Amino acid sequence: MPEAGNRIALLSAAAGLLLVTAVGGCSKLTDIPPATIEPARAAVSPRPTAAPAGQTLPFSGRPEAVITDAVTGSLVILAPGTDPGGPGTLTVLDRSGATRTVTLPGPATSVIGDGDGTAYAATRGGFFAIDLDTGVLDAGEPDAGSPTRTAIPGHSDTDFTAIARRGDGRLVLGSADGNVYTLTEDLTVAREVDIFARVDAIVTEGDTAVVLDRGQTSVTALNVDGSPAQALRAGLGATTITADPAGRVLVTDTRGGQLLVFGVDPLIERQAYPVGGSPFGVAGSPTLVWVSQTATNTVVGYDLSTGIPVEKVRYPTVQQPDALAYDTPSDTLYVVSGSGAGVQVIRDAGAGR
Repeated sequence: MPEAGNRIALLSAAAGLLLVTAVGGCSKLTDIPPATIEPARAAVSPRPTAAPAGQTLPFSGRPEAVITDAVTGSLVILAPGTDPGGPGTLTVLDRSGATRTVTLPGPATSVIGDGDGTAYAATRGGFFAIDLDTGVLDAGEPDAGSPTRTAIPGHSDTDFTAIARRGDGRLVLGSADGNVYTLTEDLTVAREVDIFARVDAIVTEGDTAVVLDRGQTSVTALNVDGSPAQALRAGLGATTITADPAGRVLVTDTRGGQLLVFGVDPLIERQAYPVGGSPFGVAGSPTLVWVSQTATNTVVGYDLSTGIPVEKVRYPTVQQPDALAYDTPSDTLYVVSGSGAGVQVIRDAGAGR
């Protein structure tokens, strides 16, 4: 009964969160912050009992975020600095396995790519732009020597925690104090929304941005003009979000043990499927959705084409498989350890389906 009671309490709290989200303006007027619960976390993984599938390459950092870039064929891993507040690093791994580390001019918390060779990393006051071929921003300054920081006017003290890029090329940033900023083409703020407890991640499908707030365990869609549209509770403790090539938004409900699948036009929960082993990392591909199980050091590929996830392939992973990324041209799945156990490279990952 205690477990059932805890779930009921979490459900009640989370339901209240959505009410606060829906009337976020009122909460600001009365100075009442959004109600939150303790964000869910990945399980602490045991020592692996099976050899990881594929190849494992060294990486000792803690992944803050991972992406792949289609043009350069690179895996990009953002890691925080070794000292609190110190400069972050981007580790760029190409398809051959060669790596290059780019030290950023300051700390960074989130990274996104344009799919054309440039990565953008959110930082305090703005973002860094990095050319993945050279490690510098190609802005007509070939001797710059390091990535440059682009400041957002009027927000020098804003702690940006999330960044995404819409289909029209406009950037959307989120902050630690719960605001989302939709930028214009000239990088000024076109719209600010302040209904969140904290913005943990943002993904986009076309020109629609979807915001994950772990404390409110919610997902919220933004209209093209940056204004809030629908908001939904996302299980009992949502942790990780991504968008896939089929136009879906995928969320791991780590506390509730589920894979959640959302459509975005309008925002609607289409599937909720039980996944054991403390699901955390998630990545999409044209045929499968990949979910890591941190309690068992496993990654599972699900086929969603029938309307319900069907397991097609399962691989043993490196210890603490916190972050996943998928490279479509090479059918390569990357599993990045959160405990320093390296980067697992599973080529032809979908071949076993």
